Amino acid sequence: MIDGKIYYMTPPDTKHQMPVSELHYQIKDFIKRNHGECEVFSAPFAVFLNKDDINYVEPDISVICDKDKLTDKGCNGASDWVLEIASQGNKSMDYFAKLFKYRTAGVRKYWIVDPEKEIVTVYRFEKETMEEYAFSQKVPAGIFESFSIKVE
Repeated sequence: MIDGKIYYMTPPDTKHQMPVSELHYQIKDFIKRNHGECEVFSAPFAVFLNKDDINYVEPDISVICDKDKLTDKGCNGASDWVLEIASQGNKSMDYFAKLFKYRTAGVRKYWIVDPEKEIVTVYRFEKETMEEYAFSQKVPAGIFESFSIKVE
């Protein structure tokens, strides 16, 4: 739900879910091996961006480092890192509507992983930068200094 409007999304296919599963595993494994404090959640997981019921999303992957934001309902406030896997049915939401909402809500880092183009678009909102990486390149996670992921 964005600005009180419900958006219906098509169910994810295998091409969408495979990177969700692999990325979630790599992030969770890194945090665990390094005794990190952050939590990783895959959709469906509710993120109430502005701590209200008007802007609520279910990112493909959410990384939350402030455990005070976690409630029984989900995350109350912006995630630190959001990853969305773009697919035919949701590209405009990921590249436009969600991009704007994540930036204004205080998400620190936003990745759009596009399996069709084999590109990862990385927004670092706190630094006001945007970079693109090919799937064959290592993508720095940003919120974890020594961590990078090769998406392929």
